[in-house]
Amino acid sequence: MDAQQLERRRTILRILRSGVVHRQADLTRLLREQGYEVTQSSVSRDLRDLGVFKASGRYVLPPEELTRTQGDFAMLGQFVRGLRRAGASLTVLRTTTGAAQSVAVAIDRADWPEVAGTLSGDDTIFIATASARAQDELVARLQALFRI
Repeated sequence: MDAQQLERRRTILRILRSGVVHRQADLTRLLREQGYEVTQSSVSRDLRDLGVFKASGRYVLPPEELTRTQGDFAMLGQFVRGLRRAGASLTVLRTTTGAAQSVAVAIDRADWPEVAGTLSGDDTIFIATASARAQDELVARLQALFRI
């Protein structure tokens, strides 16, 4: 594998970590915007070779990459108890008593594009998103991370 291909694949992983991608055409466009000369078939090969798969209509990182990118979430998952939508742009995440702040800090540090901000109490986190679509992306991400 040459240096350009390696860098392109790193960029693909970074794009997939930072947001939800539903179509190869979207990923191809994002790569082109970052200066990569790619075709849909080259992106398809990269996804296959990286072990990326499609689930629930979006591209998902392979398990070993998910483990590497989850950081604090792997440890914090044991404290998350539930998830509930409260309107179109507010998501409520329930934790065990005393764990909400730690989980909220991890979410803030992750710097997910769909999260506008968090507010935590003792066992509850309010997560604000800018739109219903951003909330859908957040909920999908939280469900995958915490298996809730």
